Order: sequence, then structure tokens, then C-alpha cells
Amino acid sequence: MLSDIEIAEQAKLDSITDIAKKLGLSEDELELYGKYKAKIPLSAIKRRAGQKNGKLVLVTAMNPTPAGEGKTTVSIGLAQAMSKLDRKVCLALREPSLGPVFGIKGGAAGGGYSQVLPMEDINLHFTGDLHAITSANNLLAAMIDNHIYQGNELRIDKDRILWKRCMDMNDRALRATKIGVGGGTNGIERDDSFTITAASEVMAILCLSEDEADLKRRLGNIVIAYDLDGNILKAKDLKAEGAMAVLLKDAVNPNLVQSIEHVPALIHGGPFANISHGCNSVIATKAAMKLADITVTEAGFGADLGAFKFLDIKCRKAGIRPDACVIVSTIRSLKYNAGIPKEELTVPNVQKVTEGFSNLSKHIENMKQLGLPVIVASNRFPSDTDEEIAELARLCEEAGASYAPADIYAKGGEGGLELAKKVLDVLDADNTPDTSYLYDLSDPVEQKITKVATNIFGARDVDILPEAKDMIDALTDSGYGDLPICIAKTQYSLSDDPKLLGRPEGFTLTVREVRLAAGAGYIVVLTGKIMTMPGLPKAPAALSIDIGPDGKVTGLF
Repeated sequence: MLSDIEIAEQAKLDSITDIAKKLGLSEDELELYGKYKAKIPLSAIKRRAGQKNGKLVLVTAMNPTPAGEGKTTVSIGLAQAMSKLDRKVCLALREPSLGPVFGIKGGAAGGGYSQVLPMEDINLHFTGDLHAITSANNLLAAMIDNHIYQGNELRIDKDRILWKRCMDMNDRALRATKIGVGGGTNGIERDDSFTITAASEVMAILCLSEDEADLKRRLGNIVIAYDLDGNILKAKDLKAEGAMAVLLKDAVNPNLVQSIEHVPALIHGGPFANISHGCNSVIATKAAMKLADITVTEAGFGADLGAFKFLDIKCRKAGIRPDACVIVSTIRSLKYNAGIPKEELTVPNVQKVTEGFSNLSKHIENMKQLGLPVIVASNRFPSDTDEEIAELARLCEEAGASYAPADIYAKGGEGGLELAKKVLDVLDADNTPDTSYLYDLSDPVEQKITKVATNIFGARDVDILPEAKDMIDALTDSGYGDLPICIAKTQYSLSDDPKLLGRPEGFTLTVREVRLAAGAGYIVVLTGKIMTMPGLPKAPAALSIDIGPDGKVTGLF
């Protein structure tokens, strides 16, 4: 059996100009990055502002497990299947972060015969967007410390600096650092910490901005620190937003590539869903909706994180709404949620499929209560039995969701035809889902947290620790209480405890810290033991990645 990278290497790619023609884009409207990658300038997108929006399909999943669910793979396979059914379709996906690529997850460009290509480029440096975001973030950090060193005209309180440095790699040693050690020309000594680039506010800002002007405005609104009188200071007080925007002038343009079956794909931005909002850029999604009849997009991790934030933050800000929601599941993941160890997941067990369905059923309920029609995609593996699949189909029907198996890893678009037809049944019915939100922006911050915790996660109660409560009071007093919330929690459970699988009940969600992301336009609520800088596992994926004398990359999956 060929590996993902071997399949990718054997694929014959169309020129990116031919892919662009499928979307009605000419070569003159592209910024070429070689033969198979291009950026679409915002000017080309703006020229199509008056065109009618196509349909939007949101792909999400149950809570991820070590067995893997294949959400991105299903997204790509679904788009390829729709293309086989003669629909004009475009993918809108996130860019991978180097942290997971070299850490525990590996690549994030799909798998098997449902990949986006060139997969090595996409998984590695791509067009440099994440590096530009890292540079813009750290320029602001450097300007803050330099301002203090050069006389501190703004009277920045060095003990109340909110802005963090970032880098696009998992490095737990940077969770707590000390900078300016020694003082003098080394700067002002103080405690600091790093965030991974994919969880940074600059990443979130890039993905929520409507255009260059909105990007610059949001950068200027970043809250960086308090002054010695307790007043909030912003990036625009340092006059940093112009230089930051310059570093992002190319990164703000979405990237165009193709799937293994030559379906156009806009891949742009990559915020984590467990910490940030977990969605690709508003610019790319809106562009795809103008350029194609159907856009397939995905949101990170389970529906309790990425999909909910897609609806609550991205759609609320961008004025868009999905027409259908696909929730990806696997027989193996259902059994894992019923307590079956990873090494025994291939053993047939219909009863454990039934028990593990409790996790999937909560995600179905969540999407339905927010007004979306749901189709469950069962990503099929060779060990799945007909009896297990029949039981999953029965349970989905009882839960009010359509069901379709998907064999898109091995068969590409051909293996997703049944799923595509189920999704198209919903899209062709042309019933626009109601726009509804779980809370009003005018609700108190504590009430917003409680509504999400109890309705989406299934918590019984919320415990907001004193430090977090003080921050809520401070940001509310400063006029930021009417922002939406972005809850950061473990992706492995509906709760804030990664060990609570299935559908936990009666738990208390613990809020330990609250951060203001004023430029992005939301409040970050950190729960449980969630970290904003991941660490590498004992045996990171980097150990298996190599390059040969012929220049071929191996071990990238």
C-alpha cells in the first residue's frame, strides 16, 4: 500500500493557470509561485463582489481520537465527488502549522487519494504565510520592549504587558521565559512567554479580516499592555500597525492549489481550533463562494470547538451561513469513545459502537440546535464490519441526521459519491438555514461562557477562578464586554478534561484565565489545562521525516 507522500509524488498535477480557469480566473489575475501554486490578489476578488454567492458546506467531526477521523480528507474527497457529479466546486481549507507536522499529527493536506497538492509544499513552508504572521507578531513584541528601553514615553507597565512572542513550532521550553537578562543594552529584564503562531492573535486577525484596510485596522486595535495608570494601550499607540501590515501584504492574499483530482482549493490561514477560532480566512471562504457554485470548508477538531466557533465568531462577523453541515465519524472512534483501547479498535464490537455513539450524538444535537441540517460521514476503514456500519446508520437516523459511508481515502471522489449525493439533496432543496446564535453579544461575559459550557459542552456548572473573574471585570469596564467569546479547551473531550470520553455529564468547566483579543474581536477563555504553546511527544513525527540525495522528502504523512 502506497503512503500518502508516495501517492502525492505519483499524481500528475495540472498547471495552476488551468486550475484557475475552472474558477473563471485568468493568468493575469494570479501571482504565480511556480507551476502549481499561486496567490489570488484581493483586487481580483473585489472585482467579483457583485456576483451571487454559491452554497457553503461546513465539514466538522466528533471529538478527535488517536485513531484519527480524517476530517480534511473527507472535505477533499467530498469536493472531488461533487466535481464528478458535474458541480462547480471549490475547497476552502486551512494551512498546516509546522508544529503538528513535526509533532504528533503529521501533515494536514488530506490523505490517500483525497489530498491537496503539492502536499510537501503545503505541509512545509508553502507560500510563507505563517512566517509572515510570525514576523509581524514578533515585530510588535520587539517594538514594545524597545519603547520601554528607549525611555518609555507611553509609560508601559512592564509587569502588565499582554502581548506574547510566537513561533511556528511545538516548543514547551518557551512556555515561560525571561528576556532582557542582564539589563543594560540587553533591554529591560522581565518574564515573558511564547505562543505557537497558529494560536496567535495575528493569525486570528488575518483570518477574520475582510480586506487590507480591515487587516490594518484590526492590527492597530491589538491591546498590548496597560500603562502605569491602568489604562489600556494598543498597537496603534506604538504606530506599529503600518509596518505589521507591510509584513502581511502578501500573506493576506489567499493561496490557490488543487486536489489530486484537480479540484481548485483555496488554502489560507491556519488558526488552531482548541485555542483560537479554528477556521480558514474569511477572505478565502468568501472568494470561493463567489468563484464556485459550492464551497466545501472545514473547521478544526470536533464540532464543540471549530464548528461552533465557525458559526459563532466567523459567520457572525462575516455575514455568511453554511447551508449544510457534515460531521465526520469513524467506527474506530466510536469504539474508542466507549472505552476500547487503541490497539483493540479493529476488533468487531457492535455494542461498543452503540455506546460510543453518545459522543457523536451530542455533536449532531449541537449543530441541529444551531439550525443546520446534518449529514454524518462515516470514514470507512478495512476493519469496519457491515453490522457496525448498519448500527451507525440506524443511530444517525434516530438522531435526525442523514448518513453516508465514505471510502474517499482509497477511492478519492469515487468513494465519496454517496456522501456527495446526500449533501446535494440538502443543497438542492434550497432551504436556507435560520441564522441563530447561542447568546446575544450584549449578554454578560460570564453568561456567555455559561451558555456555551452548558449547551454545547454539556457541563453542569462553570467555575470562574478569581484571576479570570478580575480580568472579565477589567475588560468589561474597558468597553470590551460585548465581544463574542472564544473558549480554549482540550479537543479530546466535550469537557475540559481530556480523559472524559463519550458524552460526559455533571462536570464543571473551570475557567482559569481570560485574555482580550481586541484586534481579532473576541475574548479568549482558557479552561482546564489547555496550553497555548504545545510540546513535542516522546517520538515526534520529525524522527521519521527525511530527504534523500535525489531531493525527495520521505516520512511526511
